[in-house]
Amino acid sequence: MDALLAAGLVLALIFLFLGLGVWIFVGLLAVSGLSLALLAGMDISRIGTIAANIVYRYSTTWELAAIPMFIWMGEIIFRTDISDRIFRGLTPFVNWLPGRLLHTNVLGCTMFAAVSGSSAATAATVGKITTTELSRRGYDQSLSLGSLAGAGSFGLLIPPSIVMIVYGILAEVSISRLFAAGVLPGIMIAALFSGYIAFRAVLKPGIAPKAESRFNPLELIGAIIDLLPIITLMVIVLGAIYSGIATPSEAAAVGVFGAIVITICLRQFSVAMLVRTLLGAVVSSAMICSILIAAAFLSTAMGYLHIPSEIARAIGEWQLSPSMLIVVLSLFYLVLGLFLDGVSIIVMSLPITLPLAMQAGIDPVWFGIFLIVTVELGQITPPVGFNLFILQSLTGQSVGRVARYAFPFFLLMLGAIALLVWFPEIALWLPSTLYD
Repeated sequence: MDALLAAGLVLALIFLFLGLGVWIFVGLLAVSGLSLALLAGMDISRIGTIAANIVYRYSTTWELAAIPMFIWMGEIIFRTDISDRIFRGLTPFVNWLPGRLLHTNVLGCTMFAAVSGSSAATAATVGKITTTELSRRGYDQSLSLGSLAGAGSFGLLIPPSIVMIVYGILAEVSISRLFAAGVLPGIMIAALFSGYIAFRAVLKPGIAPKAESRFNPLELIGAIIDLLPIITLMVIVLGAIYSGIATPSEAAAVGVFGAIVITICLRQFSVAMLVRTLLGAVVSSAMICSILIAAAFLSTAMGYLHIPSEIARAIGEWQLSPSMLIVVLSLFYLVLGLFLDGVSIIVMSLPITLPLAMQAGIDPVWFGIFLIVTVELGQITPPVGFNLFILQSLTGQSVGRVARYAFPFFLLMLGAIALLVWFPEIALWLPSTLYD
C-alpha cells in the first residue's frame, strides 16, 4: 500500500479513537495493532512480539526513571506553603518595577517550574496564591490572569521538564543537553513577559495600584528566607545535573530527598502527606509512561509502513528551506495544540517531524526546544488549553475570557519562536559550553 495513503488511514484511526473518548494510550495501542494487522498484513503473534519488545525496552530505560521522581518532587512541593513563600519573597524585589506585583506571576512561575517539571502544577500552585492576592489588591484582572496563563506554561520549558525527558527518550537526545538548552529560552520568554507587563504599566499606570509602603531593607532578609527553600531545591537538582555529578534520573531522586527534608524543616511533613504525594506521583507517572510506551509502538508501526520516510521524501521534494520547514511545522503544531496535550503531541508527531528536521540539517537539541515552545502555545489556546481550565477553576472566569486575556502572551511566545529561529544560539550556546 502507498505509504502516504497508509499515513492518511493511520491518522484517521487516531482521530476516530480520540473522538470516541478512548484513553490516549489505549487508542495509540489499538491504532498501532490495527495498522500492522490491516496495512502490513502481520499476524497477531508477531504484533504481540513487537509490542512485548517495546514494553521491555522502555520499561528498562534508565532515563525514564526521572519522570516519576520529578513528578513526586513536584507533588511534595505542591502540598507545602512554598507558593505563599515565593509570593512573599518576590514582593520586595518587584515593588520598584512598573506593574509591581504582576511580575510575581512571571517570576513565581519561573522559579516553581525549575522544581516541578509540569505546566499544570506550575499554573495551579502559583495561581492559587496570586489570583486571590492580586485581585484583592486591585490589580488589573486581564493582565493578572493573562500573565499567569502564559507563565504557567514554563513548566514545559524550564528544566527539569517532564516533556523534555519524553522528547529526549524518543529522539535519543541527551536529556542533560536538553535541560541546558531550555534555560536561556526560558529566561528570554520570562523577560519578554515581564517587559510587556512593565510596558503596559507605563502606558496605563492604573493597572497596578501604588505601593502601600516604602521598601524596608529588613524586608530583604525576610524575602531571602522565604525564597530559600525553592532556591535550595533549584541548586540541588540543576546544580547536580549541570556539574556532571549526577544524571537527570539521579538528580531527580536527590531532589525528592531534598523536598522531603525541606518539608520536615518547615514542619509540614506527615506520613499522610507523603502517602498522598506518592499516590499522586504514581497515577501521573503511570499515565505518562503508558502513553510513552504506546507512542513507541505507534512509531514502530509507522516505521514498518514506511510512513515517516515517505512523508519526509515527499516534503523533501518541495525543496523547502529550513526556515520554511519551521514555519510549516509551527502551523502544524499550533493546530495540534488546539486539541491535544503536550506529551500526546510530541509522542504522536515526532516519528514524522524529527526525520524531516534531521533531513533539513536542524540540530535535534534545538528542534526539541522549538517543539516544546510550540507545545507551550497549546496550553493557552482553546478548546483544550489546560492552563485555561486551571484558571477557570481558580477564578470562575470563562475559558474564552481567560483565553482573550492570554492572547498577548501567546503573541509574545510566537515572537520567542522567531527569535529562536533567527538566533539558534539562544538554545545551543549553553549545552555546547557545558558539554562540548
